[in-house]
Amino acid sequence: MINNKVLSIILGGGQGSRLYPLTHQRSKPAVPIAGKYRLVDIPISNCINADIKRMFVLTQFNSASLNRHIKDTYHFSFFSSAFVDVLAAEQTPGHKGWFQGTADAVRQSMHHFLRHDFEYALILSGDQLYQMDYVKMVEAHEASGAEISIATIPVNAKDAPSFGILKSDDDSVITSFIEKPDSSLLPDWTSDVSEEMKSQGRNYLASMGIYIFNRDLLVKLMADENTIDFGKEIIPQSIEKHKTLSFQYEGYWTDIGNIDSFFEANIGLTDDIPKFDLYDKSKRIYTHARMLPTTKVAGTTLDKAVIAEGCIIGAAKIEKSVIGIRSRIGTETTVINTYMMGSDYYETLQEIDEKKIEILMGIGDRCFIKNAIIDKNCRIGDDVRINGGPHLEDVETDTYVVKEGIVVIKNGAIIPHGFVI
Repeated sequence: MINNKVLSIILGGGQGSRLYPLTHQRSKPAVPIAGKYRLVDIPISNCINADIKRMFVLTQFNSASLNRHIKDTYHFSFFSSAFVDVLAAEQTPGHKGWFQGTADAVRQSMHHFLRHDFEYALILSGDQLYQMDYVKMVEAHEASGAEISIATIPVNAKDAPSFGILKSDDDSVITSFIEKPDSSLLPDWTSDVSEEMKSQGRNYLASMGIYIFNRDLLVKLMADENTIDFGKEIIPQSIEKHKTLSFQYEGYWTDIGNIDSFFEANIGLTDDIPKFDLYDKSKRIYTHARMLPTTKVAGTTLDKAVIAEGCIIGAAKIEKSVIGIRSRIGTETTVINTYMMGSDYYETLQEIDEKKIEILMGIGDRCFIKNAIIDKNCRIGDDVRINGGPHLEDVETDTYVVKEGIVVIKNGAIIPHGFVI
């Protein structure tokens, strides 16, 4: 089987500064999405659905919560060779420092990979939202006799300068590649795409940062310590020397690079027919199996709301919002266009009584919350008004950050009664 020939390497990314403050206390792959998952669940689930069950996740910043999530979630049979292992940057006799880029991360971890038998290394990003059948990509790679394959997606002229753009011949072999081209160069970089893509103005093939390398070639390329990044160096330098295939993908895909794209991807799940389908059995997304009670709702008008397990909701209205696990929302509260990540634990009635907790976990009574991301374990008092939007300037305080009009309440923050943003 092709799957037994593949070893998956999931890149956890750098410090995740563009997703700050969500990455202040956790690595980017550990950021909660869709109310109950973590970003890293996406590539891992895609691998499991393709029956690729040997996976390494490479990370170096704030990896404790990622380690815990993977340890608690992905259990395979004792008699199986399947595993998901987290590899944090480590000092060795040959490498004294942090990962310097995507290729350097793979290079520094090669001694772990080479302990396993594999023919192809499938290199994935830990911060993308999509559902792809990797088996089809591996089959295309093998059938073409390629040494490298790159998953590509058609993009429009507005987005093209943010990506590595490539051109391929009639056999989908890549002939040229340019990293983040200036818009003035784009007329020379159009590709032959499907009629549906043409109708959307998506005429440029962009690299998705998903690669397949033949084992022997990867070992050879990693021997050059002067190359530290796949997109900027390895791929452009390899195209003329090694047969490189473009595997075109036209499904939903988004790079969760900043707060704006993260917010849009999560709120998009509330659409009648979301582009990212969590309900497809053949493309199931796996995560930590929690034994939570059902969600309880009283007196609430719900309109395009996604609500996870274990919530206690007494709000007046929840509209176009994602409400995460163990969320509590008080009475007469309105929540619009908001992603509330929820809580890691419940406060018991005894704790509330004995500690005389002034502001409970969750959102209090008579609040108005709009255009916001509420991180885990936040306490928002009564009569709080958070009205995000373009009228707000970017700012950071001890408890919240405003980025591009989106108000992000920091992990564990306490917002006092009557507070206004």
